[in-house]
Amino acid sequence: MNHKMKPYSLDFREKIVSAIEKDDSSVRKVALRFGVGKNFVQKLVTQKRTQGHLLDNIPSSVRLNYF
Repeated sequence: MNHKMKPYSLDFREKIVSAIEKDDSSVRKVALRFGVGKNFVQKLVTQKRTQGHLLDNIPSSVRLNYF
């Protein structure tokens, strides 16, 4: 059996990044607070900084309509 997890919601991703940016908290503390891995938190922070969004695996046509 191959069970694929659903991606985290955009709202949840934004809360994680906001906790890093606004609360000036460490990646480790935010990961523990939200029950996710440190690598995931770092990935989100890097993605937001480099790509300007937190959308994941969404076609560019949909992404254009989001903004």
